[in-house]
Amino acid sequence: MSSATKENIYTLPNLLTLSRIVACPVLAWSILDGNYHFATGLLVYAGFTDLLDGWLARRYNMSSVLGTILDPAADKALMTTLTITLAMQELIPVPLAVIILGRDVLLSLSAFYIRYSTLPHPKTFSRYWDFSLPSAEVRPTNISKVNTALQLLLMGTTTISPILPFDLGVSLQGLQWLVATTTIWSGLSYLVTKDVVRIVAQTKKPKSP
Repeated sequence: MSSATKENIYTLPNLLTLSRIVACPVLAWSILDGNYHFATGLLVYAGFTDLLDGWLARRYNMSSVLGTILDPAADKALMTTLTITLAMQELIPVPLAVIILGRDVLLSLSAFYIRYSTLPHPKTFSRYWDFSLPSAEVRPTNISKVNTALQLLLMGTTTISPILPFDLGVSLQGLQWLVATTTIWSGLSYLVTKDVVRIVAQTKKPKSP
């Protein structure tokens, strides 16, 4: 028999992170409705809570493996929402949207496999989705961190561009090419970088007679 260590997942940082995920459908509606002022306000909220939950987790020792999953998941939910809706509004090129979303789909499928392969036995459906049972965490590569920042910069700037009194056309086009490059680069980096996945599952071995 083996057992896994549980951790507290009901923390304020995790709640703040979840609130960013919940806000994504509202953000999508505001962009598709052309309400870019409201969309900008939601982006400000997302950015503020992203900083706040990280600070709270470090300051009050509320870090959790679930938090390391939820935080990038919230970023991806935000990025996916912005990518799809801005492409639908013809504010970013469709090929760029395909590159961004394609990379995220491949990384998500890899995460599902890593979760299954590192989950201590028994590997049941309920245990798979019980995130109080940590099994592994994926550490973002350096280029992935840069790419995430550039993607957020592009999507944020594109979102507010319709309400600005000046044109950002040339600057946005250059940023789009840069994001396309770093997105492909960061996806490949997970294949060649060592120690990207850290196993955190703890099992107890039976004592020898």
